[in-house]
Amino acid sequence: MSARRDPEGRKRALAQAVVEVVAEVGVGRTTHRMVASRAGVPLGATTYYFPTLGDLIAAGLALVSESVACELEQWREALEPGAGDLGAGDLAERLSLMVAEYVADQPKALLEYELYLAAARSPALRPLARAWLDGVHELLLPAVGEAPARAISALLDGAMLQSVVTGDPIDSSALAAAVRSLADR
Repeated sequence: MSARRDPEGRKRALAQAVVEVVAEVGVGRTTHRMVASRAGVPLGATTYYFPTLGDLIAAGLALVSESVACELEQWREALEPGAGDLGAGDLAERLSLMVAEYVADQPKALLEYELYLAAARSPALRPLARAWLDGVHELLLPAVGEAPARAISALLDGAMLQSVVTGDPIDSSALAAAVRSLADR
């Protein structure tokens, strides 16, 4: 069934289009018109399904949140003892390599941080943005405990943000050393 006759398909197409537009121009410059054009639908379709720009941005953030949930599940599996090709490496080593790999996909990381920042300005978007923060914390909690999990989560987030802003790759050795020092507290 085509998106024209498939309301759910049209909503998904609009959500994907908002993600692409935000990645290109940022949240502040995203408009219903730009999203409609990207999705190949009439302008009225955007406001029919998403009456406000905030609703439209939230749909994009929800789509990204699904991606983040999948990413966190992959991280969880990779951090299990004996998982993957990382061998018997410790938690800090595995985390630093995963963070480096994550930010190596600059367009994806930039997009997710654009939407993350939008959540800082819009209370309606905050629950969706917290998925990453809470997910990383919950991922680390069993291995290191409450306080170190919060500190490591903040460290990882800061390292990723700096890499996205500067375009510099993550120094995984330095990041692993910092994670170890926080985990040992």
